[in-house]
Formats: sequence, C-alpha cells, structure tokens
Amino acid sequence: MSAFTVHCWNLERNGKQDPALRQKAHELLVRDNPALVLRQEMPGADDDGAAVMYELEEILGMRGWLGPRSCTAVFADQDVFRTVRTWPQTGPMWVLPPTALTMRYLPAGRDALPLIVASFHLNYASTTTRLAEAEWLTTWADKRWTTADGETVRVPALLGGDTNSYPEACGLGEPALPVLDAIHDEPHRAHRSYRAPEGRRMDTRPDEVLYTAGLHDVAQHHADRLGGGSADALAPTVDACDTHGPEARIDRVYVTAELLPAVTDVDVIPVPLVMSDHHVLRLTLDGDLLADILNRQPVDSLSFAR
Repeated sequence: MSAFTVHCWNLERNGKQDPALRQKAHELLVRDNPALVLRQEMPGADDDGAAVMYELEEILGMRGWLGPRSCTAVFADQDVFRTVRTWPQTGPMWVLPPTALTMRYLPAGRDALPLIVASFHLNYASTTTRLAEAEWLTTWADKRWTTADGETVRVPALLGGDTNSYPEACGLGEPALPVLDAIHDEPHRAHRSYRAPEGRRMDTRPDEVLYTAGLHDVAQHHADRLGGGSADALAPTVDACDTHGPEARIDRVYVTAELLPAVTDVDVIPVPLVMSDHHVLRLTLDGDLLADILNRQPVDSLSFAR
C-alpha cells in the first residue's frame, strides 16, 4: 500500500442532529477513501443501541469505535488497520473523553510495532482544564509494547482532534494569533486566553505541552519541510466569525517524531458552514515508509525545530 489518508473532523453536533446532513457529511469523506477517520462531537451516537454508529459504519465502509460518553470516535478501514486493544480509562480530567486505541497497521506485518491512534476534543470553556487534558493526552505518547523477542519498547502515536486553542507561532505563514479585542464575544475572550505574568495572552499551552512531550504538529512540520511554508498545510480549520474572532487552525494532528518521515502531505478540505463550523484536516502518509518505521527499519530523518 503506497499511500493512505487520515481525516480529522469535528462535525458540528454530529451533523446538527440531522440524519440527512450527517449522511451527506460522511459521504464527503468517502470520496477520499480514508483509512482512518478521527471524529469529534458525537452526541446521540450511543442512543438506541448505538444505531448512529452502525449507520456511520455503513456509510463509511469502516468499523467504528465510540469513546466514553459519546464525545469522540475513531473509524478504521479493516483492510488497513485492526485494533489490538482499547483504552476505555482515559484519565480523570476529561470533560469530553478521547477515543484511544492500540492499532496494528496490517501491511507492516504481524511482527511490526502497533501504534496508538486517538481522537480527542479539548474543553471549550476553560484554559485550565484544557491544560490538564493536554497533559493527560501526552500519556498516549508513552505506551509500551512487548515485541516477539521480549523487548519492551515505546510505540508511536498519532493523535488528532479539536484543541479549542492555538498553535505556538512557527513563522511559516499560518493564521496569526487573534488579538483579544478581535474576539467580540466577551465570555469567549476568557475561554481562549489566560492571564500570564506579562499580561493576558491567547491560549497556546496545550500545543506547548504536546510539543514538550515529543508530539509534533504535522501541519507545521510539513510546511517547514517544504521550505518557507505551505498554504495548504497551515490553512485555517475554522473560519472567522463574530463570536470566535479571526480564522484559526484549531484542529490539529500530532504524531511522535518517528512517524514524521511517513507524512507526505497535509491539507484542509473546505466544508460549507451549513454542514459544519469546522473544516476537515487531511493527513497523507506513505504506507511503505510507515511499515518500515513500525518494523524499526532506518528511514531518512526529517528535522523540525521551532
């Protein structure tokens, strides 16, 4: 398998609770034939015996896993990924718990390392809670696996979701951090900023925590690799609006460093506002390189420094 895509999407209220809109939204994803879909905002997906999840599995042609309290989900092409364990206990701090799985990339073979795949949604209203949630998110970059020869090693991780916060500036042409006064909704100013010793600043702390833990923003990495930035990789995932302020790159995918060489493209699939208030973040990976990485074969390293 030479290449495959991963979609990360916060579909507003799971299709705004409209079955026809929800179907149309997921048909949009099917056109790209993703191998993984990381979904956020899944209210109602656990009702009536999880009927909505079965509906979405049929539309996508993928198997789905719904996280605790029907907040997030992961869908996978079973010809490409198989789950070897779930992680139902995600830590004590989550308002909207993630869906986290240990998954085997089948083309890599049975002796290859698995990887952690997680869909997350950080808290909307509290910078303090988001910071704690991001700290718990780092635990998915610290999972271990015992190989066939008895060696215990850390496995790679791929985590994607709605951060409800901003990336630390990288100087590569991405949307600028908002100015506080540009957010017209006063409560939302409090939701997205915090009081630092030097004065109020916009919330980038989840991104800083994840980077410190060895998790890399794939969009920034891809833009850096292209030399001078990429409008596609760093495109906003939410548009400007009166309440939330300027456009921003709220939705992000993070991977541990060993997976970076397999990332060949990052872009954003535009979505009309009538469908959702978030666009789709798309990540493309080289499947052969991923197989080499999971089999711990040497690959060309790609540096990234902020």
